[in-house]
Amino acid sequence: MQCRVLISCVLACACLYAQESSDPKQRVKAARDLAKQGSAAVPSLRPMLSDPVLDVRVEAVKSLVEIGTAYSLDPLVVATRDNDPEVQIRATDGLVNFYLPGYVKHGLSASFRRAGNAMKAKFTDTNDQVIDGYVRVRPEVIEALGKLARGGASMDSRANAARAIGVLRGQAAVPDLIEALRSKDDQVIYESLNALQKIKDPSAAPRIAFLLRDLNEKVQLAAIETTGLLRNREALPQLRAVFNDSRSAKVRRAALGAMAMIPDEASRPLYEKYLSDKDDGLRAAAAEGFARLRNPADLPLVEKAYTAEQKKSAQLSGAFALVMLGKTEMKELSPLRYLIDTLNSSSWRGVARAFLIEITRDAAVRGQVQQSVKGATKQEKIELAQILAVSGGKDTVPYLEELTRDGDTDVAQAALTASQSLKARLP
Repeated sequence: MQCRVLISCVLACACLYAQESSDPKQRVKAARDLAKQGSAAVPSLRPMLSDPVLDVRVEAVKSLVEIGTAYSLDPLVVATRDNDPEVQIRATDGLVNFYLPGYVKHGLSASFRRAGNAMKAKFTDTNDQVIDGYVRVRPEVIEALGKLARGGASMDSRANAARAIGVLRGQAAVPDLIEALRSKDDQVIYESLNALQKIKDPSAAPRIAFLLRDLNEKVQLAAIETTGLLRNREALPQLRAVFNDSRSAKVRRAALGAMAMIPDEASRPLYEKYLSDKDDGLRAAAAEGFARLRNPADLPLVEKAYTAEQKKSAQLSGAFALVMLGKTEMKELSPLRYLIDTLNSSSWRGVARAFLIEITRDAAVRGQVQQSVKGATKQEKIELAQILAVSGGKDTVPYLEELTRDGDTDVAQAALTASQSLKARLP
């Protein structure tokens, strides 16, 4: 025991000496070595965040991220105010990593490569991560990321902060994201739009309408999708105009899909026209439009299209529409059973999951789905737990609690997480 204390003291003294050393390499090494001490090293790392040498500050942030405890949060918030993009980006990823362990392995900082004196990083196309519903993020963390999104040292650090806000569902930073949309940088705008999709604050919807005709198709598609997800009814005329004017198949699909998210009888002629179109994406969007109009008189038309459909995406949209229009029975080959069965498909479960979240907000349908959990496959149990965490009610709690006692540990853990998220959401 005395030996351990002695070694620790010697290391601490060596690190203190290195901090005061005029040799930057020694200070860099000290910052790196301090990570091995864990949380106890945080007070020694703090002053290194103001070191005049960039490499020292970078190593200090990397060590704070590696330590990864709550003690790292305050200094990482400080590091977001550094004037160097790399420090800002590493601090941002470290903050997210505390709330979503493993994030830093795939975040922007993981792709850093040196090119002479410059650093290059590449954004991944995957941007679907969010924290669990029961996780609470410190307000000062969201505030720091919001300031970065609207005014970081580089466009990369701004875009990365916007992505982080979405992952952390930082609603308090919505005004910062709206400001970031004016940056004129495509990546910053795109990441800000995706963050707004995850936060789902309808008040932001009118502020993104100017992007519906953006010249960058990637940005335009994100703006259209966000408009639909946030249910901006005032934008329906613009969405119809974009749909009619665009020559891009992707834009037309997105525009009709966004209109389908916003129930309006004025869109019915478009749904009727494109339910039998040669483009399966447009057929799928039209079916979803009928689904949300919720008019039982449309059932025969949609059922006929569903029976004749051969493409998976349009089949799933058709099944969703039939359930929304009243075909709620749970039996073999029924639309609802088809959606649940699709949760076993790695390629299509994301689509089925989104439809089931919407469907199970109806208490009667949710009751049937909850009854089916007991006889479900392992993957169905895991997915249904996640779905019910988002759309369940008080009636869902007993089903999830029972699932926490499942013999499969993966299922039990998924149910426990879902139960915590649901209880945090319920009044």
